[in-house]
Amino acid sequence: MSVAKVTEITSNSTKSFEDAVENGIARANKTLKNISSAWVADQSVSVENGKVSSYNVRMKITFVLE
Repeated sequence: MSVAKVTEITSNSTKSFEDAVENGIARANKTLKNISSAWVADQSVSVENGKVSSYNVRMKITFVLE
């Protein structure tokens, strides 16, 4: 039997949504053990001078408790 916990994080990137997701998971992995999945709950962009300046994601990270 295993028990999992879900936590919510936000992450961003100047490259893409995919890069923002990867940045968030990489950072979460430094603190959380046993990450098993991530769900992108929301996406948005920041705009400066009429151009996209950053890609932002809000994710729910699932990790299995030891």
